[in-house]
Amino acid sequence: NIGLLSSIEDSAFIAFIAHYYQLNPEVEVTLRMMTRHEIWESLENNQIDLAIMNLPDETIKNWKPYASKKIIDEQLLFLHHDDALANRKRIHFKDTLAEPWATYPDDYFLGQLLREAYKNQMVDFPHVVAHFTTPYQLTQFVNLSGVNTALPTSFVRARADQIKAYAIAFDPAIRFEISFVYRKEKADIPRISNFFQTFDDYLKEKDYLSRVSENRVKLDK
Repeated sequence: NIGLLSSIEDSAFIAFIAHYYQLNPEVEVTLRMMTRHEIWESLENNQIDLAIMNLPDETIKNWKPYASKKIIDEQLLFLHHDDALANRKRIHFKDTLAEPWATYPDDYFLGQLLREAYKNQMVDFPHVVAHFTTPYQLTQFVNLSGVNTALPTSFVRARADQIKAYAIAFDPAIRFEISFVYRKEKADIPRISNFFQTFDDYLKEKDYLSRVSENRVKLDK
């Protein structure tokens, strides 16, 4: 049983589970799309074996029973439609306010991460006209409306040809990581340790971004 944070790109993980099935057809894998509060509650109640989520996450106060295994370092990119900024590699927070935004809900990890980043730079948060919970929804809305947003690097790189916006890094960068999170004793269970080893081998053949790109689901127009 695996809980996947609903705002994380899922294509690489679904492809891996298909690969894992070919090697271990006797093992039944369940992948659940969940909010982070659902994930922590399910971990605490032993309803899932593993979580795939963004870190660091301040939702849980007691980390002692848990361990994490990093999958990839991530950062948020600023997506915009301003031709004058097309060749910029980085952008200061104060220069992202000219147009309205769509973003994640305030109680989502990336929504909170964004707000904290603007607060730390002592810059007002952009004017938000819509909230969505997945990068697919945000991208479709941005493509149709022409507003700005911020999305993870892995998602943007995998779908650069489908995103009708420029993407540049914030200055300073807004960094986080995607990780497995699990109760420490789970690592001693053979099927879990085998799952981790198979996943590591899978990413040694092709890295995470390559797996996302080759297994992406095409966005609706």
